Amino acid sequence: MNPLEYLYSIGLSIKKHYALKHQKKLPCKVISIGNITVGGTGKTPATIAIAEEAKKRGFKPYILTRGYKGKIKGPCFISKGAGPLVSEQEAGDEPILMAEKLKDVPIIKCPDRYKGGMFAIQNLKSKISNLKSKILFILDDGFQHWNLFRDRDILLIDGKNPFGNRRLLPLGQLREPLSAISRADIIVLTRTDGSRSQKSKIKNQKSKIDSLIEEIKLYNSRVPIFFAEHRPSKFITTAGDILPLEWAIEKKFLGFCGIGNPESFMQTLIAAGVALTGFKIYRDHYRYSVKDVETIKKSAEQSGANWIVTTEKDIMRLKEFNLPENLVSLAIEFTVDKKFYEEVLRKL
Repeated sequence: MNPLEYLYSIGLSIKKHYALKHQKKLPCKVISIGNITVGGTGKTPATIAIAEEAKKRGFKPYILTRGYKGKIKGPCFISKGAGPLVSEQEAGDEPILMAEKLKDVPIIKCPDRYKGGMFAIQNLKSKISNLKSKILFILDDGFQHWNLFRDRDILLIDGKNPFGNRRLLPLGQLREPLSAISRADIIVLTRTDGSRSQKSKIKNQKSKIDSLIEEIKLYNSRVPIFFAEHRPSKFITTAGDILPLEWAIEKKFLGFCGIGNPESFMQTLIAAGVALTGFKIYRDHYRYSVKDVETIKKSAEQSGANWIVTTEKDIMRLKEFNLPENLVSLAIEFTVDKKFYEEVLRKL
């Protein structure tokens, strides 16, 4: 282990020990969704999907988020279930995206998720007093939030690039050592074919997934493992109009994004039949400027693209600008076997 990784590991151990020693418990059920790597494993679409499924099964879900990059420290409501109450700069891009996607699902921002949960209970007491047994708090990006007890820990792992270079921060992508897999109650391998039984078009892909499963089982032999896709579902214009995937046929696009896994987005575009004339990458949660918007427009023109495409998260950070009419975002849906939801929500 490199000295920098060693120092990071010591700091992480101290933080974890302190957090677990002072861990608190909310008076309602709590599930956590997270990962052990930096970068995108699809937590936001998964959080949205679980909240929607919980509603269908009679739960009253509340999302607790730290709202990364959001200026408001909280606790505060990003949404009470009827859309965003604050700006993206105040909340962060992911909470605003969830607030726009989810109806009747309150979203609370606070770095201390216990305080956020108690804030929600106190402020909505009149509405939830008779439903406490059905309240379900969902921790967005909560795998390392040891301060709060959770009834179920869901760990997302990228099926195509699970652990990066297998080194801890700051030299790699790992937030924790691989031994942290032992804490997971449920594991989801994202960016897979959705089912281990499906035949892969790439012969070595199944063996790669099998090898990954074998490695996971070394740390957590009994954990149920599910396979998920993040499927493109539609295009959305800046005016809010919905366009089917077939709309992109025979059009040329410049793509860009500022997310944790830009390569994944580019491959998703290609798989959706989008013809790219170029692709611009910005750092994760990048704060765009007027100059950036102009640069993107010029790059599209110079590359011969008549359309520009980005992610829904990026659109959240661009809303304050005068956006070109030929800009669209690609909506992504989290798709997984129904048995996953049964495992997540059973006996809660």
